Amino acid sequence: MKLLADRDGPLVYRQRFATRLTHWVWVVCLFFLLLSGLQIFMARPDLYLGQQSGFDFENRVLSIGAAFDEGELEGVTTVFGRSFDTTGTLGVIADANGNFQPQTFPGWLTIPSYRDLATGRVVHFFFAWLLVGTLVVWLAASLLNRHMTHDILPRGRDLVALPQDVADHARLRFHHQQRYGPLQKLSYFAILIVVLPLMVATGLTMSPGVNAFAPWMLDLFGGRQTARTLHFGLMLVLVSFVILHIAMVLLAGPFNEMRSMITGWMRIDGEEDAR
Repeated sequence: MKLLADRDGPLVYRQRFATRLTHWVWVVCLFFLLLSGLQIFMARPDLYLGQQSGFDFENRVLSIGAAFDEGELEGVTTVFGRSFDTTGTLGVIADANGNFQPQTFPGWLTIPSYRDLATGRVVHFFFAWLLVGTLVVWLAASLLNRHMTHDILPRGRDLVALPQDVADHARLRFHHQQRYGPLQKLSYFAILIVVLPLMVATGLTMSPGVNAFAPWMLDLFGGRQTARTLHFGLMLVLVSFVILHIAMVLLAGPFNEMRSMITGWMRIDGEEDAR
């Protein structure tokens, strides 16, 4: 088997400028959105279903908090009614002196690293609108340069070839071609056309101003609390995608992959590699 560094196929111009620019803007946006979003979540580290949180009824699906057990402070995370001890990770975090304190997330996982809801909201909303603007630019550019139709929208033949492509990825057999493979197309379509727009929509549904202007969005997502839970769940989907995406870049040959997303040029498989 040839090593990834030994590929002798031709260099092709694979990633257009608009694709590369929006990709790196999204990297920055998602980083700040994740950490500032967790800062905001700490103000009420519970997720519910419905229009409002429960008092006389129980509609929580997730709760992160702290409780005393035989005089010891413990972090407790409850998912669908089942509780887990998450001391040191969630709910109760050790401070600089090693003393446990009630805190939803460790400081390195939030922006700012200390409790500051106001700053977290400012950062979150700024990068949220930057992400929306970048998504609009990417969509317009992708329609104009046909990146959408060539590389994003799955076709019938992609669905037919999908099982083999999944099997090749499972065996760490990566094909470097000028066009995206079936698994890439479906993954990017799901993230760019489904997950990101839903993230924006559920985020807007949590805004009282948007509720007054478009109350139908509350009905669409089953209430503000359900929208918040969906927003959090979509965040986990995005984080999982980013982790897998980075893993695939490292396994498929990071120099070649990074070159394509910085310069646009990528070395694809030679005829012998393609067989």
